[in-house]
Amino acid sequence: MTANSRRTFAIISHPDAGKTTLTEKLLLQGGAIHLAGEVKARGAARRARSDWMKIEQQRGISVTSSVMTFQKAYDGETITFNLLDTPGHEDFSEDTYRTLTAVDSAVMVIDAAKGIEPQTRKLFEVCRLRSVPIITFVNKVDREGRDPFETLDEVADMLALDVSPQSWPIGMGGQFQGILDFASGAVARPEGPSKEFLGRREENPDIPENFSEEAELAQVGYPEFDAEAYRSGDLTPVYFGSALKNFGIAELIDAIAAHAPPPRPQPAGEGHVAPDRDEVTGFIFKVQANMDPNHRDRIAFMRQVSGTFRRGMKLTPSGLGKPISVHSPILFFAQDRELADTAEAGDIIGIPNHGTLRVGDTLSERNEVRFTGLPNFAPEILRRVQLKDPTKTKQLRKALDDLSEEGVIQVFYPEIGANHIIGVVGQLQLEVFVDRLSVEYKVEAALEPAPFATARWIKGDRKALDEFESFNRANLARDRDGDLVFMAKSPWDVNYQVERNPELTFSATKER
Repeated sequence: MTANSRRTFAIISHPDAGKTTLTEKLLLQGGAIHLAGEVKARGAARRARSDWMKIEQQRGISVTSSVMTFQKAYDGETITFNLLDTPGHEDFSEDTYRTLTAVDSAVMVIDAAKGIEPQTRKLFEVCRLRSVPIITFVNKVDREGRDPFETLDEVADMLALDVSPQSWPIGMGGQFQGILDFASGAVARPEGPSKEFLGRREENPDIPENFSEEAELAQVGYPEFDAEAYRSGDLTPVYFGSALKNFGIAELIDAIAAHAPPPRPQPAGEGHVAPDRDEVTGFIFKVQANMDPNHRDRIAFMRQVSGTFRRGMKLTPSGLGKPISVHSPILFFAQDRELADTAEAGDIIGIPNHGTLRVGDTLSERNEVRFTGLPNFAPEILRRVQLKDPTKTKQLRKALDDLSEEGVIQVFYPEIGANHIIGVVGQLQLEVFVDRLSVEYKVEAALEPAPFATARWIKGDRKALDEFESFNRANLARDRDGDLVFMAKSPWDVNYQVERNPELTFSATKER
């Protein structure tokens, strides 16, 4: 199999839209049930679990991204699907952004009954920032919902692109509860299994007389599907279905196989690296600690960009500068983790390590490439960490390093004062931090308000930085890389310092 047979895509949605159920049904349809973090089940009780952390299982939400792989044959060719499940909450939009750097397309899930909710917009804006082609799946059409035309118009307005319905619910909430598939000209009942078609009206008198009128109405005003427009990010094909009742899932997989792009070139410096480059290259977009609590493991997730990887080969991480041998690479495939003997561009490889690899690292054979576009974003909430047991200082430092590397938090070490400061985008991240601190690291800590509202990374010539530090030491900290950070008490404070120090750069993002 070559890189052209890969479809590496993410699933994004707001909470409760059915993303976890859809992920599970995609894996079942593809003949695979494994995903990162799963404890292998047996027999009929096997279920896909992308939500592997305790807090995810308790709340029924996703707060970390997972990687899953499955395959399906089409006309003699086997397509490998690399599915990346993303957090389903806006507080984890930074993790979603990093995940989207590793995919070539995305499936956007919308609840048919709720439409697009306010928190949905932030996640989808992240998707648009990456210019990722989007397939829209309107879920839960078997339930009473809003006018589907209204949902389509919302999608078009939010994403600023054309929508092209590929299947359609006919008479939602009215006389006829069914789905029209334009490709086959057939109608299926939502309450039945996928592809339980009623047939055409001339073949089946049970199809209502107003069927053709509603079908024609459904197509008016929306463009036909254009594969080039979709791949360029100007159009989204829309599929209607029900993940819970396994309706429309096969059609969605077929659409990804037929239309989603194979591996695309990735930005590196001022150019791009194409998937057909001979050299093996890739980048780390995620690091996950403690996926297996019994082994205290640490897995770096590498998106392979080019070349043919072979187990045991040496790659040089840009953050280390010397080659490492990748002896035990993991593919998250079938029913368990499997050693990756080979991998192609577009594949996601898990590399076990003990802190050698970090998010943003480029791996390559010749150490001549640097991939870009994996930034940190300025936090919107800052808190001081107060350790309850002073003897656990070492464990706290280890937890801060691990969780900041994963993107759960950012950590800052003040120039004055002993308490560490953590930064997050949303309140839920604080709850996840405290929960994982206790469960995984056996550290109890309290979070106290910090006298700061946001942070900015500072750059400039040495003389200007030294002068700025001498006057503002109480408002300065270092991040986990040792880079200087200005801790601002308010947005006004940021603007004031920017005006007073034109020779310095105060940045809300930092390239990892």
